[in-house]
Amino acid sequence: MIADRPIVVAGAGAIGCFVGGMLAASGRRVALLVRPRVKTEIERFGLLLTDFDGSENKLGAGQLALSEDPSIFHSAGIVLVTVKSADTAAVAEQIAQHAPEDAVIVSLQNGVGNVAALRERLGGRRVLAGMVPFNVIAMGEGRFHRSTSGDIHVGEDAENTAGKLSVAGLTMRASGDITGVQWGKLIINLNNALSALSDMPLAAQLASRDWRRLFADQMAEGLAVLKAAHIVPVSSTPIPMSWSPTLLRLPDAIFGAILGRTMKIDPEARSSMWQDLKQGRKTEIDYLQGAVIALAERNYVAVPLMRRIVALIKEAEAAGNGPLRMTPQQIRG
Repeated sequence: MIADRPIVVAGAGAIGCFVGGMLAASGRRVALLVRPRVKTEIERFGLLLTDFDGSENKLGAGQLALSEDPSIFHSAGIVLVTVKSADTAAVAEQIAQHAPEDAVIVSLQNGVGNVAALRERLGGRRVLAGMVPFNVIAMGEGRFHRSTSGDIHVGEDAENTAGKLSVAGLTMRASGDITGVQWGKLIINLNNALSALSDMPLAAQLASRDWRRLFADQMAEGLAVLKAAHIVPVSSTPIPMSWSPTLLRLPDAIFGAILGRTMKIDPEARSSMWQDLKQGRKTEIDYLQGAVIALAERNYVAVPLMRRIVALIKEAEAAGNGPLRMTPQQIRG
């Protein structure tokens, strides 16, 4: 399927351009469904994929197909969905109209509800959940920078789709509990909002015990909700998810030593929500904190800190002035 038919990335923003570019750099046939601005940028500058470890891959625009037209799905063997969660229904309609019936659809999106939304609109097609643990920053002029470490997880299937997609520099692993993996990533992604509100790089934020305590308190709310709902989140690091709030509250030196052994973070790494506020876009807060709050309401669990953080992000979205540069104390109110 992969050998003779292209892999099409649906909605190639930062994650989509990086993942699609890495696949193309390894010799795979790749097509990107992109917005006009991104198409123009890649046609002018090509793709430069850089990594926190100092490595880079340079691709010319001719090494992959670029289109603003969803008819680019017409011969896809695999479709990688990387659009924002709010755009899932729309892209599903495009896939249904243009992609072959036997194309495998893989969601590489934040949140936990996208696969259900895709399946609802794609009938009996094979749709797999995925989880991307790393951040990618769009640096401009065709450069996309991976700023944190981690391997992509894809739901296990008989065709070993994860194994077929895995290439040098972009490992994809099959997971037998992709739902748990997705909830684990969502709990970690609760920090996206704190990064956006602080206007600080992730590494600097995690180096501050006050910020880590705030993250720990929000994470503890989320874990309490999952426990009430009988959902077991799967950690993407060797550290069990249930230990994370306690570890985050440790003194700086001890926490720094543990973090350095489990995860690599570029000093300038930022969250996708920070990028959204910076560029005046609507964030995915409704699909991250919002998903936990909805689950909390169904299970009668109080999440006051999370509700406060959602309100602050909504205020920042409405104001349109970018990240708010708040302190942990201001966020707590």
